[in-house]
Amino acid sequence: MTPRALVPIVAIMALALGGVPAAAAQQVPPRPAGGGPKPMITVAATGRHQLPSTRVTTPPVVDGRLDEAIWHEAPVATDFTQQRPNSGRPSRFRTEARVLYDSRNLYVGIHAFDPAPDSIARQLSRRDVDEIYADYVWVSFDTYNDRRTAFSFGTSAAGAQQDVFHFNDTQDDNLWDAVWESKVHRDSTGWTAEFRIPLSQLRFTIPPDGGALSWGINFGREVARDGETSFWREVPADQPAYVSRFGDLTGLTGLQSPGRLELLPYARSQVTTQSGIPAGDPFTRDVKPAQAVGVDFRYRLPAGLTLTGALNPDFGQVEADPAVVNLTQFEVFFPERRPFFLEGADIFSFGRTLTLNDNSSNIFFYTRRVGRAPRRRFGDALFADIPRQTPILGSAKVSGKTDGGLSVGVLAAVTSQESGRWLDTLGNVRRDMVEPRSEQVVARLRQDFRDGNTVVGSFTSYVNRELTDDALRPLMPNRALVGGLDFEHAWDSRTWAISGLWATTRSDGDTRFIRGLQRAAPRLFQRPDAPWLGVDSAATQLTGSYAALSFAKLAGKRWLGSVTLEQTTPGFDLNELGFGTRADFRTFSTLLSYRNPSQSRWFREYSVGTGTTASWNFGGDKIEERHALFGEALTNNFISLGFDGFYSPSYGDDRTTRGGVLTQLPAFWRLSGRVRSDSRKPVIAALSLGWRADASGKSITSAGVELDVRPVPALRLRVSPQLDLRFDNAQWVANAADPTATGTAGIRTVLGEVRQNELSITTRVDWTFTPYLSLQMVAQPFISAGQFERFTWLRQRGTFDRGTFGANGSTVVRSAGAVTVDADGAGPATPVTFGDPDFTVRAMRGNAVLRWEYAPGCTVFFVWQQQREGFDPTAQLALGQQLFDVYRDRMTNVFLIKATYWIGP
Repeated sequence: MTPRALVPIVAIMALALGGVPAAAAQQVPPRPAGGGPKPMITVAATGRHQLPSTRVTTPPVVDGRLDEAIWHEAPVATDFTQQRPNSGRPSRFRTEARVLYDSRNLYVGIHAFDPAPDSIARQLSRRDVDEIYADYVWVSFDTYNDRRTAFSFGTSAAGAQQDVFHFNDTQDDNLWDAVWESKVHRDSTGWTAEFRIPLSQLRFTIPPDGGALSWGINFGREVARDGETSFWREVPADQPAYVSRFGDLTGLTGLQSPGRLELLPYARSQVTTQSGIPAGDPFTRDVKPAQAVGVDFRYRLPAGLTLTGALNPDFGQVEADPAVVNLTQFEVFFPERRPFFLEGADIFSFGRTLTLNDNSSNIFFYTRRVGRAPRRRFGDALFADIPRQTPILGSAKVSGKTDGGLSVGVLAAVTSQESGRWLDTLGNVRRDMVEPRSEQVVARLRQDFRDGNTVVGSFTSYVNRELTDDALRPLMPNRALVGGLDFEHAWDSRTWAISGLWATTRSDGDTRFIRGLQRAAPRLFQRPDAPWLGVDSAATQLTGSYAALSFAKLAGKRWLGSVTLEQTTPGFDLNELGFGTRADFRTFSTLLSYRNPSQSRWFREYSVGTGTTASWNFGGDKIEERHALFGEALTNNFISLGFDGFYSPSYGDDRTTRGGVLTQLPAFWRLSGRVRSDSRKPVIAALSLGWRADASGKSITSAGVELDVRPVPALRLRVSPQLDLRFDNAQWVANAADPTATGTAGIRTVLGEVRQNELSITTRVDWTFTPYLSLQMVAQPFISAGQFERFTWLRQRGTFDRGTFGANGSTVVRSAGAVTVDADGAGPATPVTFGDPDFTVRAMRGNAVLRWEYAPGCTVFFVWQQQREGFDPTAQLALGQQLFDVYRDRMTNVFLIKATYWIGP
């Protein structure tokens, strides 16, 4: 295509106000007068409905009106069937869909009849935003014709686009973006939508003989005021199927092979300002400018594959992670926010069986590991200047699916060597390496059989680096390898399934690093009461494995259920390119649920269920047992309800002491409930309450409120305060060798009774001027305070028996920011000293993003980010004043402009 000139930035846009949806409309007549030809639908021998396509020489004008004669001459798909609220019944309103094509584009016209056009929901939103009050129409193409993979394109009645990539029949990648056009129009008969979808945005293979193509196809419609979802080819609510239910689009001939290359160059300019810079900091500047350029690209390969790459990828408009206070031994998981890694990430998914209940937290490819923050820190530095992220020199991935049913996903990335500066105690500025150059590769393969009902696959990830700096060798491996195999086998229309997987991990590195891996929280090989473990100080390699097997009933009119077995060996570690929280366990999990997906007297749909989970470590200690009861429902007046209840009898815990002996946790119970008002209204309120307690007095009480206000179709305001009140009487504080601690194998484990209050308030404002111009603002103040009221120690392995420091001859001394405890005062017990753990943490995260898609695929971002952080070494449990103090803490602002420009066929 001919490159387009950049359009100047528009300073002022008009805001069009809309009305509140009217009352629900009545059923339209079976067919409007006139209306063009009768449907030309046939049924193939396979039972799939066929819709003939119509080739055009003069393409229609994409204006949303469907007034060209060719639209009325094309075969029509109609007679839609409800999925919700009454699965299997005809749709209340008539819908007509047609498909035209030429050598370079598909054209889709959809007429959504509605006898009450003023009641059509038309809330404005930017692209790919869900949970809005709007009517939608969709078209989906299975261009691989494999009954498992599809590309979907949809638009709301207000013109907001959505596009989705479907894989594995029912799974979605909502972050896939295509470059296409759509327009909508409302009239006295309802509303119409018109799409132009370039063939370059689809993935298909032209037959060698030039014969006609046949693709899977389906159309969908959502009527917001009735909560109705319907499809041309029925998609039952009680079946785990989507793409496999499609009909066929037939007679596609003379298609040109689309251009192979798409480019998306970008340019970014930003300024960072900081306040409250500490005196003597030689590295931080109050104003710091920066610029960057780079390019993303896509290149069509043979056999239905696509090469996607990035040179100097940019993460400038990324929203900041929320603030958290983590008192556990486990790493906090943060979701990926970088567009390059988000799009198509699901093709690399591995590590889950087809089950309704499992106990694994493993993520085999955690994309945030690529370009992660450098791991070296300068412990004795007065000030340090270390990059927040490791730059990615380049990244590329090959993905797609061949005609033979082989799904391929391969990603490779190279991150650069990085250095940091620091000021030592003598006043010298030094520069040292903080992260080496690294290469990362991830590969995922899946082969379909039996129309996708049987699948076998593999997964591999590999990290390689040369650690030339000895200071880095204790921090990371030279090489890390993960390999795995999985399978799925389903039958009876995917109602029943058996699935399983096996994976192995291996890390090679310096003895200091491998020793650290063995002692880290997921493994804790140093536990003195675990003879099957033990730290090998001379080891230069750590290996482990994970396996799972599930049998499940995934569909049916009422009952669903699953049984899952899992095993993770003690040496399992995938955290170099993945995410996992613990090893050394065997788990048995079950779930049984009853659901009614169709409308009844009181509910539009509801479900209830129960599940159990039990785990043992490799020494045979039971380390987890819980029994759950849960349910959710949507009433006929669109009020959402939900509850969860858990009960756990007393069981052992080999993680609380963080390398000490096994302790026994008291029985605990947890209850939570939530209610949300009618989502069709301009004001929506939601309330969630939670309570957890155990037999020893430990408790967590939480309350959350969400207010969602849509005064006009263009504006949406959401406020979500969350308050958590926690009392933990067994928070780990320290471990120390003490020969007198005979009941705990010579380790004195100090625990604290901590009272923690936490408050967060998330405020979001979405102002959508048009579907292509929007302003989004987010503010997230966060305050957390923890007061350690008493310190105790564990007396005996396998119990919850604790002694209290400061009673019966023991002592506790708090002074000058330190605490010293002694189990017998002047006796032979070893005193333990640690920093005073009381804290108050304040944080503020703010974002404002003006997004303008000035042409298909071309976008300009104007971004303002603000972060504030504060810390006090005392506990301020009254959080109200802290909420105001956060606005006086040290502040960082980022002002950014970024422009992208799409060049494609």
